[in-house]
Amino acid sequence: MSIHVDDAGAGMPIFMLHGIGGSADTFAPQFAGMTDLRVLAWDAPGYGRSADPAGPMSLDDYADVAAAIIRERCGDGGAHVLGMSWGGVIATRLALKHPGLTRSLILGGASVGSGATEAGSAAMRNRAAELADLGPAAFAAKRAPRLIAPDSTAEQVAAATRLMAESIRLPGYGHAAESMAATDHTADLAKIACPALALCGDLDAVTGVDASQALAGGIPNGVFVTIRGGGHLVNQECPDAFNAWTESFVQISERLREFQ
Repeated sequence: MSIHVDDAGAGMPIFMLHGIGGSADTFAPQFAGMTDLRVLAWDAPGYGRSADPAGPMSLDDYADVAAAIIRERCGDGGAHVLGMSWGGVIATRLALKHPGLTRSLILGGASVGSGATEAGSAAMRNRAAELADLGPAAFAAKRAPRLIAPDSTAEQVAAATRLMAESIRLPGYGHAAESMAATDHTADLAKIACPALALCGDLDAVTGVDASQALAGGIPNGVFVTIRGGGHLVNQECPDAFNAWTESFVQISERLREFQ
């Protein structure tokens, strides 16, 4: 299965996993702004420029593919891993399954998974049928405006809508939704050994501040930060603050490793 990976810059590597409605293009502000790091980002299997998987993929499968990419491109020393929303859930599983490859976790607008509640799980499973019914353009037009802050401009809404429409398709989106619906990491967070930073826009109306607080509180070395004025796509809406927190956390994590 061919997986598209954007890979730019030099320095300590950070591998980025996009949300369920995104692609590597989600991280354009990080490629532009994180000049001291080597920035890598995939189009997940069945998304954007990546090939469709041969069959359904579990969260373990996504984590294993991500681990193989990190090992191939960054070596056994691994990378810092940044995941937005669904990508944060994959990143959490990556840290649990492949701790040696995960130097730290940065979880943006993430959660323990939609399987934490019956309602959340059912709603996530319904998304594939909705996408099939509406098609990518109409589906994105319906969902993308919720991903950014309420006071966003028409241009920002249009950009978020366009990115989603260009990134998603079936069956990949359906496999991703099922992986989220089947996952609840609540009981596993205490097993994560690497430093973790949970970032959330204070105007996030999708996963919300409480979900990020729960992640940070459940991970032994977890830190929680809110970014003022950001919605669910906080890395795109508030790139300067998001990049500064991320780069600082990478540096702090590396310093901590020196004393271990």
